[in-house]
Amino acid sequence: MPIAAQNLRMSGYGQFCPVARASEIFAERWTPLILREIRAGNHHFSEILKGLHRASPSVLGQRLRSLERLGVVESRPNPSGRGSTYHLTEAGVQLAAIIEPLGAWGQRWLEIGPEHMDPDVLMWKLFKHLDASRLPVRRRVARFELDGVRRRYWLVLSRDDPDLCYSDPGFGDDLVVHATVEALIRVYLGQLPLAEAVRCGQVRLDGSGELARGMTEWFPRSGFAPHARPMSYDVSKKSFVMQPA
Repeated sequence: MPIAAQNLRMSGYGQFCPVARASEIFAERWTPLILREIRAGNHHFSEILKGLHRASPSVLGQRLRSLERLGVVESRPNPSGRGSTYHLTEAGVQLAAIIEPLGAWGQRWLEIGPEHMDPDVLMWKLFKHLDASRLPVRRRVARFELDGVRRRYWLVLSRDDPDLCYSDPGFGDDLVVHATVEALIRVYLGQLPLAEAVRCGQVRLDGSGELARGMTEWFPRSGFAPHARPMSYDVSKKSFVMQPA
């Protein structure tokens, strides 16, 4: 069912062009990321909020209500307790399909800068994209010490119950990963092989040799990694450079 024009209350372009009208919905701040999170299977308010990182609960609530009014998102009773869960409608599924080519284009053509290198976002992405089938059979813990970041992070690598901790979970550290935020982001994005990041000193591994050797296997990659343009680290310039196409 088409979304009724009277449902659009936000200020827009004042044009009948479908591109303009669709942009009035999709291009509103936080909307693409909300659709991204729901499309990825995060249906609870708290899950969506964690995926946004810098949005406030009140802003997320406003956006979800707006998307409900527009017929893009629908709320359902939470089957496991209080509150609601949020799901894409048929219109929402089609709108969210834009995310894949948009992300592929961004991965291919846009560079990242210091303002994009949020360690909390990085570690959350690593945790959410862990592939349980690639994790060690026995529980192992990797502590991440990121250069210039006071907070420490622990990834509990367990096939049954992987976790991201912001304080010591008390299981002991099997591996300590010393790294720059940028290096790990570029490895996650598929721009830089982990072995190259280790070779050039941007990632340093201490502890279990077995876990360190297996890091290439369990360290996750972005779904957009196949679209990445390869990079290398120039030691003389102390910066990452794009490799020739």
